Amino acid sequence: MTLFAPPIRKVYQGVADRRQMFRMFDRHAQRPNRWQANDDGALYRGEWFEIGRAEHDHMFEILPPLWMRGDMFALREFLTGSITSVFLELSINGRLRHFHGYCDLAAKGSPDRMRAAIVERETRPVRAMTPEERLEHIWSATHDDYRGYAGERWPRCLHGKRTVLCYEGRRGTALKLLEHLTEAEISAKLPVHLRYLPDALAA
Repeated sequence: MTLFAPPIRKVYQGVADRRQMFRMFDRHAQRPNRWQANDDGALYRGEWFEIGRAEHDHMFEILPPLWMRGDMFALREFLTGSITSVFLELSINGRLRHFHGYCDLAAKGSPDRMRAAIVERETRPVRAMTPEERLEHIWSATHDDYRGYAGERWPRCLHGKRTVLCYEGRRGTALKLLEHLTEAEISAKLPVHLRYLPDALAA
């Protein structure tokens, strides 16, 4: 089974609190064949989201970092292979903000590319979300009990794709592929303050 994720992507809108931060450290914990795939790192590589200063400082104090460089540090413990957490403190539009991202330290310059992507995304003049960011936010914000992966009951070509539970009125609830949610279903699953943001062009 091949599980693919795009290179660098924002996976949560807004500032994650400590509980949500720890949940998102492993957004893919329920995936089938956990740790048995050829490249589990592809799921995590390039994911990033914003956190608060207190969460950033808390992670710095847990263990001595693997390295520190200017406005970022990396955790000593690797998630899988050469993928580890990198925490960033960045000045964006004159305000200090804090972020977590998963970088592949085997790829030269990975943390710098992560920093550049975050700065580019967060300095756009208009608040907006790409369609992909809408789906990633829904996945990140959905409780484990209401999301999962297509398994044996699904056609083989869909095995491993992400699913979420949707309410379908009188028909009750049903699992749907995340990527097949309608505009109405996406809107219903987003918090009110994110429903009407304009579409952004993917960087």
